[in-house]
Amino acid sequence: MTSWDERFRKGEYPLDPDPAPILQRYVDVFPDGRALDIATGTGRNAVFLAAQGYTVDALDTSREGLTIARENAAKRGIEDRCSWIHADAFEYSYPEAAYDVITIQSFQVIERLTDIKAALAPGGVLYYKAHLRASEPLDYGPSDRHRLGANELLRACLDLNVLHYREYTTGESDHRGAYAQVIARKSTGHTQSLPHSQIFGE
Repeated sequence: MTSWDERFRKGEYPLDPDPAPILQRYVDVFPDGRALDIATGTGRNAVFLAAQGYTVDALDTSREGLTIARENAAKRGIEDRCSWIHADAFEYSYPEAAYDVITIQSFQVIERLTDIKAALAPGGVLYYKAHLRASEPLDYGPSDRHRLGANELLRACLDLNVLHYREYTTGESDHRGAYAQVIARKSTGHTQSLPHSQIFGE
């Protein structure tokens, strides 16, 4: 049993957490179709995308997490829209140009980001939220070697059309975290189809 299997089994991680607020806010301007949720955990974003009508591949190395995610999808009557992939995100063979939406949350897999971006279909959208290093003490999240540096995620996505980028801290002094998040579209040519400024703001 992996450490994440044990954490999920003991309930140390929320069993049915809400999807990412920014994903809820922007999903209406994403292309329809097929989605991939990398490091899905208990399925917070995968289940949300399936409920929005996507056909979702949810990938995680934890069998326990995938079992809980499947149960969460079943409770909502959308399990038939989800495929559960037990695999290591660092070793998985991402299919080329296969997905209209790819989501990654709180998981550092930037070493595979070139392959992940190649898995986006033309016009497809990437949402990636990662733990960030910060000068102030952080109480929540992984060690620094599993965090990204300032603007590292932004630089890694400059071959896409970046629609949103933010670096920020959350929480109080005893439970403080730091994050970078990006939403970017895989576009070609010198002109882009841009979202309305009232939707993609700060």
